Amino acid sequence: MSLFKARDWWSTVLGEKEEFDQGCLCVADVDNSGSGQDKVIVGSYMGYLRIFNPHPVKPGDEVQPEDLLLEVQLREPILQVEVGKFVSGTEGLHLAVLHCRKLCVYAVSGTLGNVEHGNQYQIKLMYEHNLQRTACNMTYGPFGGVKGRDLICIQSMDGMLMLFEQESYAFGRFLPGFLLPGPLTYSSRTDSFITVSSCQQVESYKYQVLAFATDADERQETEQQKLSSGKRLVVDWVLNIGEQALDICVVSFNQGVSSVFVLGERNFFCLKDNGQIRFMKKLDYSPSCFIPYCSVQEGTINTLIGNHNKMLYVYQDVTLKWATQLPHIPVSVKVANFQDLKGVIVTLTDDGHLQCSYLGTDPSIFQAPKVDAREINYEEMNAEMKELQKIIREATKTQDILPESEKQRDLTVTAEVSPELDAESQAIESEVKAEAVPSVTVKITVQSRVAVQKPNLAVCVQAPLAVTCDQFIFDDLEPDSSETVVLSVFLKGNCIPSELEGNCMVSYNIPTELNPEGIPRVAQCNFSLPLRLVCFPSQPTKAANHKLTIDTNKPPVTFLTIFPDFVDPSEGDQANALGFLFLTGSKTTLLASKTSQSGFRALSRLMFSLLGLQPDPLVLLILGFKMPCTAKVKVGTVPRELILSSLINMNRSYERLRTKKEESVKTLEYRDVFVIMIPGPLQPSFLLFQALQRVIALADAAEENQANVFQAFTKLKSATHLVIMLISLWQKLSTDQVAILEATFLPLAEDTQELGWEETVDAAVSYLLRTCLSKSSKEQALTLSSQLCMPKDTSRLKKNITLFCDRLAKGGRLSLSTDLATQQAAVMPGGCATIPESDLEERTVIPGSAAMFSSHGQITKQKSK
Repeated sequence: MSLFKARDWWSTVLGEKEEFDQGCLCVADVDNSGSGQDKVIVGSYMGYLRIFNPHPVKPGDEVQPEDLLLEVQLREPILQVEVGKFVSGTEGLHLAVLHCRKLCVYAVSGTLGNVEHGNQYQIKLMYEHNLQRTACNMTYGPFGGVKGRDLICIQSMDGMLMLFEQESYAFGRFLPGFLLPGPLTYSSRTDSFITVSSCQQVESYKYQVLAFATDADERQETEQQKLSSGKRLVVDWVLNIGEQALDICVVSFNQGVSSVFVLGERNFFCLKDNGQIRFMKKLDYSPSCFIPYCSVQEGTINTLIGNHNKMLYVYQDVTLKWATQLPHIPVSVKVANFQDLKGVIVTLTDDGHLQCSYLGTDPSIFQAPKVDAREINYEEMNAEMKELQKIIREATKTQDILPESEKQRDLTVTAEVSPELDAESQAIESEVKAEAVPSVTVKITVQSRVAVQKPNLAVCVQAPLAVTCDQFIFDDLEPDSSETVVLSVFLKGNCIPSELEGNCMVSYNIPTELNPEGIPRVAQCNFSLPLRLVCFPSQPTKAANHKLTIDTNKPPVTFLTIFPDFVDPSEGDQANALGFLFLTGSKTTLLASKTSQSGFRALSRLMFSLLGLQPDPLVLLILGFKMPCTAKVKVGTVPRELILSSLINMNRSYERLRTKKEESVKTLEYRDVFVIMIPGPLQPSFLLFQALQRVIALADAAEENQANVFQAFTKLKSATHLVIMLISLWQKLSTDQVAILEATFLPLAEDTQELGWEETVDAAVSYLLRTCLSKSSKEQALTLSSQLCMPKDTSRLKKNITLFCDRLAKGGRLSLSTDLATQQAAVMPGGCATIPESDLEERTVIPGSAAMFSSHGQITKQKSK
């Protein structure tokens, strides 16, 4: 229980399933008893009008029946209730009730009872006005400086101010530039109406200006007639507050000064009579209602502000004086005087919880036990302090940003991929032109150790792969319960994916005592898909356009260990050649050396990117020796520079398609505008038909080009995977350095028109060249462009990647640290040697040579026989 909780003095619940809003609450001595004791008047959207005279009750007791003075059901919803001097010939208080299309003024009176049931109260209709427009809200006051009576102003939903001089209708005026109605109030000191428009401006209109302006009934006249029949409605002052207002109130506790209070969505404003800001308070919560009231300190004003966190704050100007907890979210708050108790806070919620409370705290019943006085042992305290400091130092040594995972998680998700393909393929709407498109079953299990709310499972695979169902919504899980789903993965697009990986993620909420709705959490796991999903075994072939040779210094791991699904069981460990036939029709061959020089050779007949589809098995073949090895790379008879050239060429094709896509989108937009500009009488004509045919043809071409862009991007990612593997093997990069390399060359998960592979990779490589691979502090001081755009050609990217590889070959190491001196001292004592500018130019290739990527990072060339 909160210490600062509103003390419940009197409370009740109004009706069942009734709705209430800001204007449905009013406190005043509506029956003119003369005792100075306020009554609580409440109206609801269901048409019920209730008047209460609260009396204090003991804790646990119910509200006494005599507290309800009157309850009557009117025919229409009640929008607002106000109490004032609304009847001519008397200065007694009367009750004004605003309906959607009617304004009614009642007299509330009581009759002394002769029996134990007490006094009897009734209302009498004094007069009513039928409204021609739908009402929104109203305000009242001595308009024009009248004495002893109050006039009423009603704002309609279409921006008309309708003024009533008690029993008669005075005039109506439309607000200029009106869009939506806002809160409305009246300032008696300046004789002005103040509202907040939909332009997020506080606007003030003088009553005299409204009275002499053009009548609202004459809006249908011509402009010349309007100019001659009355004055134009001009605003007195305007203040832009930059947000919508929830309520507005004018406070004047003395004759000399009055203030205009405006409650915004995120700020609280206090304005002077002329619209100048007296002060403002920025709120760190979402307010729901407010009421200013007099302060005990002269020159200041207290304000009660309720919010959607069930809190009520008390401010003295901008200083927070008190905060108290409410049982519900208030939509209206008032301050009333009851029997022997002044300043009672009256709150009303949207579902009818009416409460009268006061501010206070619970007395503390806890008494601290007496402690035995004893002398302090400073030696023991110093020893304990040193032990605690040691524990703190050990705990702060770790550099991990995220905390260590719990030994036993609240919820775990596991994915199990079937070792066999589906007997009956589950592929749907596949674009692959093969005779049969296989699929594989994935079984996902969600195991919960505690109660879990709103668990949702999302399954994602790399396009062009697809799943039969990617979203699952479960009911709330009980402790030690589980849910299992089964789905199938297949190749949907007519191209080879760059990765055979999948991810499943579960989002859920864990409820707590402080947060019953639950704390959001996420659990996820990855799973690997079999190579048989995208290719079949085929006859190996030696005819190929692209060859990748890996020489090792230890016997290779057998194909049966790495590719058990592709090796003929009759060959077993003796298999030294494997063929892969992809569903798209391409072929790749993997050969194991028969000579004493052990190694492998991967061959692709059509695309260099096919060698990068599954680089992990090749890495396993090399890392299986657990010893340093040498990798020699050949692309036909061309040295290693053209491996990067192949990557650049694939990027050039990708960028060409991106440019074509951008041009097609612009052409399509132009044609759309052309269709819109065709005049109406010509629309059924041949011209419109031809224009639509062109638009459809352009749309089809743009869709086909989009598919080509996706395929080119997928091939580019596959080739990039291969280049990353080769560089990591060549320079024997650590796991952290490989992660930096992958983030540099694979920054995008998918293609977008706004951001492409080339400009992103170029920016990342340039950053590394100016930080961890820089030659001097001058390079490190260079600034990079903050704007990424599609380049005109690939020359800059080619030079940067070539320079990147050269500096790695000369001893550079990848690091995210920007401390150049630390990097050079820790990794390469001599620093990177200065690279001549001539090295940046395209190098002349010697036909018939091959490049050796040794474990020491040196490059040597030898003539091939």
